[in-house]
Amino acid sequence: MKFGIFYELQLPRPWGVDDERQLYQNALTQVELADRLGYDYAWEVEHHFLEEYSHSPAPEVFLGAASQRTKNIRLGHGIVQLTTNPPQRIAERIACLDLVSNGRVEFGTGESGSVTELGGFGREMETKREVWEDAIRCIIPMFQDKGVELDTKWHKMPLRNVLPKPVQKPHPPLWVACSQLETLEMAGRRGIGALGFQFLSADAAFAWVHAYYNAFTKRQEKLCDYVTNPNIALVSYFMCAATDEEARRRADGATFFQFALRFFGASSGRKRPDPYTVNIWDEYNKWKAANPEAAARAISGGLIGSPDTIRRKLRRFKSSNIDQVILLNQAGRNTHEHICESLELFAKDVMAEFHADEPAHQEWKRKVLAREIELEEIDTQPFRDRFGPNSVQPAQAAAE
Repeated sequence: MKFGIFYELQLPRPWGVDDERQLYQNALTQVELADRLGYDYAWEVEHHFLEEYSHSPAPEVFLGAASQRTKNIRLGHGIVQLTTNPPQRIAERIACLDLVSNGRVEFGTGESGSVTELGGFGREMETKREVWEDAIRCIIPMFQDKGVELDTKWHKMPLRNVLPKPVQKPHPPLWVACSQLETLEMAGRRGIGALGFQFLSADAAFAWVHAYYNAFTKRQEKLCDYVTNPNIALVSYFMCAATDEEARRRADGATFFQFALRFFGASSGRKRPDPYTVNIWDEYNKWKAANPEAAARAISGGLIGSPDTIRRKLRRFKSSNIDQVILLNQAGRNTHEHICESLELFAKDVMAEFHADEPAHQEWKRKVLAREIELEEIDTQPFRDRFGPNSVQPAQAAAE
């Protein structure tokens, strides 16, 4: 099993004059620390206009800076929005980042899930999948040493040679964001790595792995001529501390993350409020005060606890054959100091055991891809809830 870290760059109100600069600088320091500690991936999101939830509209800038402070960690777009960027600009950005990082880019793609974002760029929820598919077909040829002309329903460009070209040939590994099981099955069918922005139990992870690899091996239909990337990564809330109680106390931001995501996601078309009309942090604290038991349940999941507790949970995930667990601990008001201490303690006391199992996992995956192991077709219906029964509930959040 491999491990990534993940950044939305959340910044709850109130905002001080230096807060955004400090947020970025702290996150870069954390990525630098993770590289020294031996973490495998650093993933950075792209979002637009989502106050407090994500202040990260230009991941290529953040990852470019991170590339100069690190040596080994893979630098992942988690994700580039193919719906809100011209495909030729995306190809340029990915290639440039691959050059400055000496070939460490992971090309994560996605559609966006909010009318606030899509509407800001003249896109619509109803057609975003179609735009994403068209963009994949447009971008992949741009990495080759040839000119490309675009004349599709969604993208136009006269014949041009898109420069530069990436270090990794023929292109960096291709991923797609998956917030629903149907999207994960689509990723497998398209032969693309699945970035599961889910918060799953080990049992659900087992079902999702089976769904992904069965689609990959039995029902594959690539969008165009790219190199497949058989990988499934799942995000988990994360905070490692000396005791379970201390970890839960330090991980309050995980509950804010759930609240913000579900509070706004529950509205029609996932529309966010108009700018400056809602203070999410205040709404979150009102909800928490009115729902203390629900707040306590919401912090009980994920990889939050002592090294022994996290180790036990990860052993169950290992049995699911997840390729990568992406650790989310930059959330809400989680402090820089606690995040760094969490990364250090996990690396010191937990990570080596699961890194040591990576050769055995790769052999399992080789056999699955060669159809030497036939995976069961599991009924995934019980595992389609993105958050699980103990998470912040949108009805509760919206009512407060």
